[in-house]
Amino acid sequence: MDYLYFPPTNNTGGTRYITCMTQIFELTGFQRDLLYVIAGSDRPSGQTIRREMEQHVDNVNHGRLYPNLDALVEHALVEKGSQDQRTNYYELTEKGDELIENRRRWEQQYVSKQQQQPQQ
Repeated sequence: MDYLYFPPTNNTGGTRYITCMTQIFELTGFQRDLLYVIAGSDRPSGQTIRREMEQHVDNVNHGRLYPNLDALVEHALVEKGSQDQRTNYYELTEKGDELIENRRRWEQQYVSKQQQQPQQ
């Protein structure tokens, strides 16, 4: 079991450890971006995800997209369902949503420190 450390978010002063089987750090940047696109969409199809990703990332082809979506499904971060006989949809699971929230808290502890430091 892996543990992610997050500083206390309330006035209790206690430390919090959040357990998760798949850490966001274990994902590739491409997989992490896929999570964000899926989180910001309402049950997107693979083609909808591809079009959105192509606006920001080069080389989003079938051979890259679907194996990475399948990996997210295997990690139980994304659920894959069927819209019709030819089209699948993808939806973030609760675990995937928690992983994104944990990542945001982790990022914020560094981003906010950088923003608070005086410019020289």
